[in-house]
Amino acid sequence: MLREISPLDGRYRAQLDELGDLFSEFALVRERCRVEILYLLALDATGCFPPLDDDEKARIDRVLNGFSDEDFARVQAIEASTRHDVKACEIFLREALDLSSPGAIHFGLTSADVNNLSYARLIKRYREDSQLPQLRRLVAGLTERANAWVNVVFPAFTHGQPASPTTAGKELAVFLRRLLEQIRTLEAVRLRGKLSGATGTYAALAAAAPDVNWPAFSREFVGAMGLEWSDCTTQVEPCDSLAEYFGATARINSVVLDLDIDLWEYISRSLLVQEPVAGEIGSSTMPHKVNPIQFENSEGNVAMANALLHALADKLTHSRMQRDLSGSTVMRNIGVALAHSFLAVEQAIAGLSRVDVDEGACRRAVDAHPEVLAEAIQTILRSEGMADAYERLKILTRGTSVTRDSLRRWTDELDVRDEVKARIHALEPTAYVGLAASIGSRVVRDARDWLGGS
Repeated sequence: MLREISPLDGRYRAQLDELGDLFSEFALVRERCRVEILYLLALDATGCFPPLDDDEKARIDRVLNGFSDEDFARVQAIEASTRHDVKACEIFLREALDLSSPGAIHFGLTSADVNNLSYARLIKRYREDSQLPQLRRLVAGLTERANAWVNVVFPAFTHGQPASPTTAGKELAVFLRRLLEQIRTLEAVRLRGKLSGATGTYAALAAAAPDVNWPAFSREFVGAMGLEWSDCTTQVEPCDSLAEYFGATARINSVVLDLDIDLWEYISRSLLVQEPVAGEIGSSTMPHKVNPIQFENSEGNVAMANALLHALADKLTHSRMQRDLSGSTVMRNIGVALAHSFLAVEQAIAGLSRVDVDEGACRRAVDAHPEVLAEAIQTILRSEGMADAYERLKILTRGTSVTRDSLRRWTDELDVRDEVKARIHALEPTAYVGLAASIGSRVVRDARDWLGGS
């Protein structure tokens, strides 16, 4: 493994090892064989062929549950001469199963029937066994910090300029809320599958076995795989549900990207601090560096993942007339897209695990900008009937140096009731966080409910 083209199979292989069992060529060939065998077993109940005997069932079980490296090598050897991947699986199964009725294998099917079900099953398994558990870890990490930091006053920036303060926990809760919404969308996507022959008409099946209700058979077979049945298709399943899944994954990645960028910014402003890792080097020449490399790596992998996910969603929902082959080569990159996505989330989790908030630095940053109280002051004055309150505060604070003393002197000169002046004098930048804590706490509760029930 010294000359890999993709970093997924080289530099990042150890982090992606579990995905090799889902998106490698071996995994795809194994899944095709499994789909063919499951179809064969379902077909056995129709009476189209003599029933399978015990010896045949034992051989079927061996391949279904024990597909080996040697089996894969044999399929590859067959494909080298046939130049057709699904046909190679069929020929392999004819050899390995040694059925008395070998014509039952791949009976009435087209390669698209096998492929669409294989990919959908692999993606479904990835979502359930890898993607959602990983997202749970991200949500758990965010929930823990959002809860711990919910009352920690935190400077806010709109257009990069000081704005009304917030709390660190509430700002993490924003990402938490967005993630929960998109994860629920991801969970709700029902991946679809078809099994209806060369142009979606069941023509060969109906010609060979007209007494079988093939649409009903197809519906039951696809449903037994945990997929939604596509009842009207061409040769290919339209892939709209795949596009929904890729879109939901890409939106989750976009939230992760926003999180990466904001945390990177807060680290650069010394509002968040990183725990140094023993032995880690931040720069080949500057020994002091502790770089936010996990967030940067996550950002880069989101870019790669989303470029591919959007391309997949766009391409796979288009097929010339009843079928063309351009989508087939694109589908082989599904694992690449999801692996970059997996890396992006994993790096975000790693980065989050080593950051903490510097409460003192945050309070100092908020205290340094008393002009943020202008929003509160002009709103209080508006409630007292001062029509030009905004304009007056704008003249006082915009583009000028403002101190607590200058705000106090200005307030003392106002023609308003003393109790209004007292309310304005009592304003503190570090206490001007509105309902941030309760907002953050509400999202934390929702996240905990999801973590406990999912």
